Amino acid sequence: MQPRLSPVPAFRDLAHIDAWIFDLDNTLYPAHSSLFPQIDARMGLYIQRLLNVDPQEAHRIQKQLFHSHGMTLPGLMALHGVDPHDFLANVHDVDIDVLRPHPELGDLISRLPGRKFVFTNADAPYAERVLARLGLTHAFDAMHDIHALDYVPKPQMPAYAHMCAAHAINPRRAMFVEDMARNLAPAKAIGMATVWIDNGSEQGPGSHLDHIDYRINDLAEFLASVLTELEQQA
Repeated sequence: MQPRLSPVPAFRDLAHIDAWIFDLDNTLYPAHSSLFPQIDARMGLYIQRLLNVDPQEAHRIQKQLFHSHGMTLPGLMALHGVDPHDFLANVHDVDIDVLRPHPELGDLISRLPGRKFVFTNADAPYAERVLARLGLTHAFDAMHDIHALDYVPKPQMPAYAHMCAAHAINPRRAMFVEDMARNLAPAKAIGMATVWIDNGSEQGPGSHLDHIDYRINDLAEFLASVLTELEQQA
């Protein structure tokens, strides 16, 4: 585990947390698992077919929409009338067997005091497949996916307010774990503790990371440390 960006907050400052929120892709499994590249490639193929463009132009459009709309799907919906269910079913038709089960992580998450959530810009059918493959299904109380968000994705602020309202979460008693540093800024703004998994999957994190409380590279190791501190206080 890498050192925290600053000595404050310490793990003992997490005793008030009763909602533990986790991103899905490249957060609950390693970024090197080669799952998200499959999704990325299928997005490119979808855009090629939809707009009759070559791979290079499809890639340019895909990344432009990602940065302008928070994710590719809302941009395609707004500009080209894409059916979100068709798009998601297509791009999530991937081989999840590349993921290695991680039941130890599930046990760590289950031991956290309070409720546990998955907060994802993906859709529930795909997320459920991933959680089942990882052996993490039992660890979570609920999921908030892109359909529940009405296609307003992270990092747009309404997504976080919607998540909290839907599950009666007090953001000042919540922690959010993400691999995308930019998705943590709105969480910090509404009072959440924030954890950035710095695993190389971030696209343009920038130099201003004041919204990050903990910067880690191994989620299981981090949670084990948190649990040790919390259990010593109990």
